[in-house]
Amino acid sequence: MTEFYFVRHGQIDSSLSDYGIYRGRGYNMLPLSKTGIEQIRETAKRLEPKSCELIVSSPFGRALNSAAILSKELSLDIRIESGLHEWQPDKEDFEFLPYEEAQRRFDQLRRYGGDYPPDTDGGYETAEMMKRRVFAVLDKYTDHKRVIVVCHGTLMQYVLGIPHPENGEVSEFVYG
Repeated sequence: MTEFYFVRHGQIDSSLSDYGIYRGRGYNMLPLSKTGIEQIRETAKRLEPKSCELIVSSPFGRALNSAAILSKELSLDIRIESGLHEWQPDKEDFEFLPYEEAQRRFDQLRRYGGDYPPDTDGGYETAEMMKRRVFAVLDKYTDHKRVIVVCHGTLMQYVLGIPHPENGEVSEFVYG
């Protein structure tokens, strides 16, 4: 059994959204705000006594920025895992959807407990789909005792079955 410590990334610097490379899909590259950096430094203090061996991270900027801080503070290596990306409003083509459509699909995800409305295909990634891709990542690390997983709130909520976590929040998950 491996103890995975899921960490939600720190608060992003949203002042940069809609600017230059951060427009559209570039939103996923946004770095942390000063508050977000401090949130993750505090998270590192809570994780230090756990004696983790490794950090695995989502490839999105906010998670990578968080993982880099944890890596420095805890002297741990980072591995990037694309399967830890945020929930996808378009499950087929991973197209960048206009905000209104992405929000409509997210509202459906929440309304139907991580699934589609009855007798429909909502076009978005369901909780079960998220679980499958995350567990495929976790399977790679079951030879470790304790691993930090830096990812996203919606992913943590539906994969771990917890309320939506705060930035920098840690949730333990035993797996394997």
